[in-house]
Amino acid sequence: MPEDCIFCMIRDGVIPSEKLYSDDDCFVIRDINPLAPTHLLVIPNRCFSQLSELVDEPDAMFASVFAAARKMAAQEGIAESGYRLIVNQGSDGGQEVAHFHMHILGGKSLRGLGLG
Repeated sequence: MPEDCIFCMIRDGVIPSEKLYSDDDCFVIRDINPLAPTHLLVIPNRCFSQLSELVDEPDAMFASVFAAARKMAAQEGIAESGYRLIVNQGSDGGQEVAHFHMHILGGKSLRGLGLG
């Protein structure tokens, strides 16, 4: 683990955070700067920054990430009304933490945010 990876420190309990969900492949926390009423982060336990870094087939890990997103959308009550899944890659893509993660945004209409 990189010494300064905030998500690894949360994963390992060095930085306290409420984990809303956790399995062998990933965990879910609330974003500390929410952009919507529901703004969660699905974070793989495995530390990597970009998809291009993966050389093996991480199918099981990504299946867990998407399953966690589906479960959390239902738990948060946004599954029926709709939600957005976002993965930012690299600085031009808006990635702020160099540990792959997926945002779940919902709880209001996201139509005005583009990418419709």
